[in-house]
Amino acid sequence: MKKWQISILLIAVLFIAMGATTKINPSDDGFKNLQILPKDISEKELHNVMRDYSISLGVRCGFCHARVSDTTKKELDFASDAKDEKKIARHMMQMTAYLNANYFNFTASTKPDTIHMIMCYTCHRGKTQPDGKTMRTQVDSIMSQFRKKQ
Repeated sequence: MKKWQISILLIAVLFIAMGATTKINPSDDGFKNLQILPKDISEKELHNVMRDYSISLGVRCGFCHARVSDTTKKELDFASDAKDEKKIARHMMQMTAYLNANYFNFTASTKPDTIHMIMCYTCHRGKTQPDGKTMRTQVDSIMSQFRKKQ
C-alpha cells in the first residue's frame, strides 16, 4: 500500500474514532430517514461517518444524496431515497456490519457504525467501484502468507 493511501486510511479511522467517542445530542427533530445508523446518532458522529464514506469512495455528498426538488436551490435532500447510490450504500453498510459482526467482531458490538476490521476503504480505496483485480491479488497474497505460517 502506498504512503498516501495509508495516510487517507489513518485519517478516516481517526475521524470515525473521534466521532465514536464524542456525544452531542441530536437536534430535537432528529434525523429523518435513518434506516441503518442509530436513530440517536449525534450530528458530529453522523458527519464523521459520512466523511469516511466520502473519503473511502472519493466522492462528495451529492453522489448518494439527491438535490432538493426546488431546482432554484443548490441544496441536498438528505432524507430523500431518490438516488440508487443511497440504496446501494445502505446495502453495503449492512453487508459490512454483518461481516464485522460475524467474522471480525472482537468486542461483540451491535452497532453497525462501529469499525472492527472491514470498512468501505478496505475494498473501494478511494474509488466508487472496487477494483476486483487488485482485490483478488491482495487476497491471494494474504492467503499465501497465511498458509505459510500454518
